[in-house]
Formats: sequence, structure tokens, C-alpha cells
Amino acid sequence: MSDIAIKADKIGKLYHIGETVRHDTIRDAIATFFHRKLKAEGRRLKAADTIWALKDVSFEIKRGEVVGIIGRNGAGKSTLLKILSRITEPAEGKAEIHGRVGSLLEVGTGFHPELTGRENIFLNGVILGMTKNEIKKKFDEIVAFAEVEKFIDTPVKRYSSGMYVRLAFAVAAHLEQEILLVDEVLAVGDAAFQKKCLGKMGDVAKEGRTVLFVSHNMMAIRGLCRRAMLLSAGQVIRDDASLQVVQEYSSHIQNKASVALKDRIDRSGEGSIRIVQIRLGTLRDPSLGYWITGEYVVAELEYECRGSRTYTNIEVVLAIRTMDESPLLYLGTKVVRNDIESINGSGIFRCEVPRLPLEPGRYLLATEVKQNGILADKVEAAAVFDVAEGDYYGTGVLWPYGGYLCNYRWSHTSSE
Repeated sequence: MSDIAIKADKIGKLYHIGETVRHDTIRDAIATFFHRKLKAEGRRLKAADTIWALKDVSFEIKRGEVVGIIGRNGAGKSTLLKILSRITEPAEGKAEIHGRVGSLLEVGTGFHPELTGRENIFLNGVILGMTKNEIKKKFDEIVAFAEVEKFIDTPVKRYSSGMYVRLAFAVAAHLEQEILLVDEVLAVGDAAFQKKCLGKMGDVAKEGRTVLFVSHNMMAIRGLCRRAMLLSAGQVIRDDASLQVVQEYSSHIQNKASVALKDRIDRSGEGSIRIVQIRLGTLRDPSLGYWITGEYVVAELEYECRGSRTYTNIEVVLAIRTMDESPLLYLGTKVVRNDIESINGSGIFRCEVPRLPLEPGRYLLATEVKQNGILADKVEAAAVFDVAEGDYYGTGVLWPYGGYLCNYRWSHTSSE
């Protein structure tokens, strides 16, 4: 077992729907006791009243491995990390952890809101079993990484969400734990900070520490992790090289004529504007559900604004990628100076591509909205869609060669 950092042995986690687990007061605990007693006397708990968040999950992770965990919402990813972090107990099976664990499962995990940033750094270090001198050696590096020097002696309850997550990540990544568990919390930060965090996790991995990374960012999974696990309905359905697992995950996302995003929680941004629906089609049929090579294609993004106020200086982006997350097309309002001065209530952002240059195949689409330079909404892998064969050049020849299409022409000059 000397080279094993994490071992999961047939872990299962069962939740009773509607049953209170957390007790904030003595009254809550007493109420729950009598509720359970009455339920036990009246009837047995039906199977329909329970749900297995995890079922028969087994794996081993060696010291120094960086492993990604992916899957759709409700697959059991966060529940697994909570069990490994000892936040919750499994209903069956067991998890063995060999080494000190640092975890970042949600913004400010382990922070006390009344304490200052400085005090919370030392508190987290003590929780990890570090001495005061060990924490002092890392203190300046943590504060510089989090970029909160001016506010380090301010209670963290007054921090913005961005400041909160920067400090929380800095603490988790810099203190000397052998195992780092990271859930999808980097979405709170801006793009520059996300890149900085991914770089730091890469450094942590090079130091030989073990990293378990949950994310919806497939490029980050492929870039950081040689190995990944795909969870579905609480079970590990594939444990393999990250490229193969990412490709299988992408193939599970359905291609639909209209994609509803209103209930998606795997998104980032402060939420003042949200994309709630996407429709793809052609100029002749905007609801076709797919694009056609060489055709005049359109994308319609329904949005909703929070509250009744007017939002100004709006920037909208559609990003088209291959199924393995390689970038292809960036369609942004700012790049082409299609300024949207103000919006309120609800409406539709519409993007038109007069002559689609993509070859036939299947692609990923991501969306992003900013207002006054602040990220309002971003959904990675918002939709999967197909591009059908089309006569791009108007010559009657369909495109069989692969690659990217463009407008071009040949000419000839004789030397004689």
C-alpha cells in the first residue's frame, strides 16, 4: 500500500429524499428524531424515497497521480469528493486515504466568516496539521497568489466571491498536504485567475503530490490529467486515459434542435444575465437543429436578465470546438464591433454566419455573456451539434477531404 494515496472500496452513498440530515439547532434534531420514529412505525421506507448518489465505486490512485473526474450534474462527483474529504460518511464500503488532505469543494470551505483572511490562513493550516512556523513560511506566497494583500486583515465575510475563492484556492494549493481534492470552484474566478490556478495545480502535480480534480472544463482535464474517470448515475463507467474518457463523455451529450440551459448549474458568472435556450439552424429554417457546410447559418440565444434594471455594454460570445475541446471558431460581438449597448427583461441574441466554413461532423458549443466587462454567464459544453454535408463552393462537389474550408481562387501565368 506504500504507493497508494487513495483507495475506494465499493463505496455507496444512499440519501433519503425529504429527510433532514443537518441539524442546526436542538429543535431540528428533536423534530428529525420523532419524524424518523413515526415513519418507522407507520411504514417502511419505499425504494422510491431513496436515491443512490454513489453505488459500488472502487478505484485506486497512486501517489503523484493527477486524476480528473467528469460526468453530468448529479453523477455523484461532488459526493465522492466529500466522502474522500471525510465531510460525509459512505453508506457502504470504505475509503482509505494515505496522507494529509487539502480540499477545495466549495467557495470558502473551512473559512470562518468572522475571522480575517490572515486568521483563516492559519486556521486552515492548523486543521491540516501544520505547525505555525510551517504556515508562516508559506504565508507571503499565499497572499501574493490570492492578490488580497490590501484586505488580508479584513473579515472574509466582507470579501467578494472572487476574493473569497482566490484566497481559498491559494490556501488549499500552497499548504503542504500530500493530496489535493478540487471540485468545480474555479468557475467563480475570472479567466486570468482560472489559468493561474490551473498552472498552480500543474506545479503541485510536478512536485509529486496527488491531485483529484472535478471539472466540466474538458481542456483542463486533458491538459492536467493523464487519467480520468467518468461517473454516471453514481457509478464509474470508464476509468482510462483522459483523452478516451473525455471523448466518451462528449459522445453521451445529446444533439438537440433546441437546448435548454435554464436549469444548468455547471456555469460561471455573477448571474445578472443568463442564457436559457439555444437554437441552431439555417436562415431558411432557424429551428433546424443543425448547421450545414457552406449554408447561411444562425444561432439564437434566448436570455433573461435579473431584476428590472437595464444592463449596458453587453458582450456575447459563441465558441465552437471539436469534440476533444480544440478551439475552431470564436464568434464574439466585440471582435467584429457588433456592440450591444443595453438590454433588460428577456430577449434573443442572434449570430449569423453567411457561409459556414466547418466540415461535416460533430462539434461542441460554449456560450459567454459579459456586461461592462464583468462575466455574467458562461456555460462550457452548452450544446453538441452536427454539421451536415453541403455545397460550400457551389460547384456541386461535396467536401470529402476534412479540415477547414475557406474562400480562395487559383490563377495561372505562363512564362512564355
